[in-house]
Amino acid sequence: MSIITPPGVTQEDFIAAIGELKTVLPVDSVIVENAEHVRSYRDPWGTLPDEVLPSAAVAPRSVEQVQAVLAVARKYRIPLWTISTGRNLAYGGSGPRKAGYIILDLKRMNRILEVNEKHGYAVVEPGVSYFDLYNYLQAKGIKLWIDCAAPGWGGVMGNALDHGGGYTPYGDHFLMQCGMQTVLADGTVIETAMGSVPNSETAQLHKFGCGPSVDGLFSMGNAGVVTKMGIWLMPEPPAVKPFKISFQKEDDLAPIMDISKPLKINMVVPNGTPAVGLIYETGHATTRAKYYSGKGPMPDSAMRKLASDFDVGMWNFYGGLYGPPAIIDNNWDDVRDAYSQIPGAKFYFEEDRPNDAAFEYRAKLMRGIPNMAEFGVLNWVGSGAHLDFTPMSPIDGKDALSQFYMIRDRLAQYDMDYCGEFMVAWRSMAHVNFLLYDVNDAVAKARAHECMGLLIDDAAAKGYCEYRTAPQFMDKVAQTYSWNDSALWKMHDKIKDALDPRGILSPGKSGIWPEHMRGGKSS
Repeated sequence: MSIITPPGVTQEDFIAAIGELKTVLPVDSVIVENAEHVRSYRDPWGTLPDEVLPSAAVAPRSVEQVQAVLAVARKYRIPLWTISTGRNLAYGGSGPRKAGYIILDLKRMNRILEVNEKHGYAVVEPGVSYFDLYNYLQAKGIKLWIDCAAPGWGGVMGNALDHGGGYTPYGDHFLMQCGMQTVLADGTVIETAMGSVPNSETAQLHKFGCGPSVDGLFSMGNAGVVTKMGIWLMPEPPAVKPFKISFQKEDDLAPIMDISKPLKINMVVPNGTPAVGLIYETGHATTRAKYYSGKGPMPDSAMRKLASDFDVGMWNFYGGLYGPPAIIDNNWDDVRDAYSQIPGAKFYFEEDRPNDAAFEYRAKLMRGIPNMAEFGVLNWVGSGAHLDFTPMSPIDGKDALSQFYMIRDRLAQYDMDYCGEFMVAWRSMAHVNFLLYDVNDAVAKARAHECMGLLIDDAAAKGYCEYRTAPQFMDKVAQTYSWNDSALWKMHDKIKDALDPRGILSPGKSGIWPEHMRGGKSS
């Protein structure tokens, strides 16, 4: 039987490589092309998943086994696609960039190596999920909080390396990373920054050493395989007060953002704060068919009925106040007074909405409690799937409203409803959009992917660009940064060529390719 092999790799070399991998790894750590489990390593929401199936997967348990895998890959020039937990489905899941790659699956490297309550950090391997770390802290009675992405099954390390975010004051995950261990393509193991000092006392306390900071090379790229990472954890505060403010008009988005910016920059509201659209807010608890069964996006009358039934706004802003109760009360006065300037604003605390599932799961996230509730929004279209389109924006009302209308109107052309939120960070915000479609509808799936391509172009034309995307869109997003004409991407290529001349580590990740594998330029 013919095996799907990577570009430029013969059947004979591939078979020989698999044979060698079976000698350097435990027998259950090599999953071959015709095994049933290989199909699980694909993008489940891709347009044509069979076209991007991997040829095999390997699941090492140690740094030494990772080095052994890399040695075989170097020998036969076989590209590996590295994943930690592979759970980020809307950004490609565990699917490789091209068919035939071997998945380097690190989920069996799942040890929590250290938690330091005094200094507030943990050291984890790639396979540690948010649930794993949270449960460990709870079992040990450690008064530290994690910050998690909305789906709690994701990997602590993988999300940080892909610049993900969360909902506590520690919501910028890569900012909270401190010190990592990385295996280069040639098998060299490096410890970054202070971790390279023998018997270092500050490897997870100070992000920089003497010389250039290189940690960023291993985030969202393909310069090495990260096998250990420090992550700062938040000391449990004396109190926390989650709140919600609903707003009645779509155009309220502009003043919401203009008011939010100074409150965030001045740390009055210190956490990651989303302004959530109506369907994103309610889709977990109902379906589109209950409100509208016609063609095209939901009409205004149906949207108003939906908002009324759930007693929510067209926009629903969530935030949290942290610290001693006296400080929380003082800051709440500022928050209430600021947002009260918007006519129709309604203010809620947890006790005001005891049966509000949306408030409940977001309040948990504000306390660093992982859960899976957000996936409920996929119910909106039945057997739901989605692509994530996430352009960045300034925290500015004019920009937010412009982006909202641009995306809403483009989605309407493809019979999709706007389902999104603006996630306020430090001085920018991620505009998270779910392109929802029925996974069993091949036409709807193809249209969603076509719409995604146009949205990338639409946003770039206005100076907005995505900060991450699924593998099938990585080249297209990279092109919006000028790509081949960009000095930045030329530097990426030079670094890649120097560290991985055989192109074995995730070629194509973020549009970064070693020169000899780019578009068939050479062998």
